[in-house]
Amino acid sequence: MTRAVLLAGVALVGAAPAQADTLRDAIAAAYATNPTLAEAQARQEALEEAPEQARAEGRPTLSAVAGAGYDDLGYGSAGSADLQAAMPIWTGGRVASSVRATTADVAAGAQVVRNREAAVLQQVVTAYADLLFAQEAVEVARIGIERLNRQVGEAQSRFDLGQATKTDVAQLQAQRSSVVANLADAEAALASARAAYRAVVGEEPGALEDDVPPPAMLPADLANARADAELANPRLLERLRIVDASEARIDRAHAEGAPSVELAGAYGRGVQEIGGDLRGYDNAASVGVTLRIPLLTGGLVASRVREAEATARADRYAVRAELRETMRAVETAWATLQAAGQREEASRDGLAAAQIALDGVRAEYEFGLRSTIDILLAEQSYRSAQLALARARSDVLMAQAALLRATGHLDRAAFLGQQGEIGTIPG
Repeated sequence: MTRAVLLAGVALVGAAPAQADTLRDAIAAAYATNPTLAEAQARQEALEEAPEQARAEGRPTLSAVAGAGYDDLGYGSAGSADLQAAMPIWTGGRVASSVRATTADVAAGAQVVRNREAAVLQQVVTAYADLLFAQEAVEVARIGIERLNRQVGEAQSRFDLGQATKTDVAQLQAQRSSVVANLADAEAALASARAAYRAVVGEEPGALEDDVPPPAMLPADLANARADAELANPRLLERLRIVDASEARIDRAHAEGAPSVELAGAYGRGVQEIGGDLRGYDNAASVGVTLRIPLLTGGLVASRVREAEATARADRYAVRAELRETMRAVETAWATLQAAGQREEASRDGLAAAQIALDGVRAEYEFGLRSTIDILLAEQSYRSAQLALARARSDVLMAQAALLRATGHLDRAAFLGQQGEIGTIPG
């Protein structure tokens, strides 16, 4: 596909506003305010604590224990305070496998965040494209009404001079009523598109800039698109990291049946109240090594191993299924983009031809060589060509976003420059 097919064209009707909102503005606003992105990031931050918690199981611990009580057997009140320490020496692989599993969970979570980010950005692009088309549809209808108003006035004047018939005036009035109805529908669609834009972007839209540069990282052909997707699609990478976590949990299940060694120590002192006096015991200290060897677990360890192995096997099948779905999404998005690009080129040619035809019919109408029906048909054809090109341009933009998402390249850098320039996910 040529660069010209991917470029969003210039405005169909009139010049673009000097301060029009751009797609970059929309994405920056979404990154600053979208709660879905903020939620995904916060959940990932919580998940990132899991490896540290797993490592803590292999580190020394120290605790202070104090107690006090009273009995009626003659001993009176008594109390004690102790410091207790423990340090795992050998865990049978429990800690190492837990760290590997939770680290893989964090890596899978990062891909979940990437996929959520891509989903939100695709919504932003879709909302932008829909709103861009809706704004242009309203403008086309308004200009059409203005032209028909002039034509109705001209036809009425010619009718008054005996140069036109009542039928000519009625035909123009009927066409004007039809375009007024189209404008009402277009304004309703515009209100809906503005609401969708506000929901995902978080700001009230203004007039949109329709000259959107082609996004970075668009694949050159379908083969490259497939290869990119295998390397970067976040859903596929998430499934692969889940397999890594599942395999680590098989080792964790095996470790439950392995011996463990722990070094433990304590230091403390007790006191007792006798006859109103407090008497202290001698300080006491202890240190020792504890060896635990699971001899009989009632089949629990073996069952957990089988469970972990079955889960890992299921996760590997899920990778295969996700790979198929990824390839389907890539091929569908590629075909959609090709069709949209070709439709944009054809619509641009059609608009140029409709403009020439309209200018010719108007000139011939002035000399009485064309009827009112001819000029109405030419006007309608021109408006249809304007809307077709506007729709095609919006479709190209949405198809680009879909292809980028399928290949794993729909991020802040896709449409708008370098990573990190647009802003950060709200915290």
